[in-house]
Amino acid sequence: MTDVVDADELLRRIRRGRDCAADEERAWRERAQGLTATDPEGAREAAVRAETYAAVLRVLDEIVSPGAAAARADEVKRVT
Repeated sequence: MTDVVDADELLRRIRRGRDCAADEERAWRERAQGLTATDPEGAREAAVRAETYAAVLRVLDEIVSPGAAAARADEVKRVT
């Protein structure tokens, strides 16, 4: 499986992966919140999984929009 893809296709695949990571992060965060009262250990595990997807999302965001996260962080610092 050695497909040759152009830059546009590669960017589409990265964006699709980023969207998937965002969906998974959201789902695991919701699960963690739902388990907090009834299953603290399960809630911790779900929170860790959510953070893992958040890290993947940050990396893919940086690939698609280099420096955008740093610019947003600087803007937040100036506003607060």
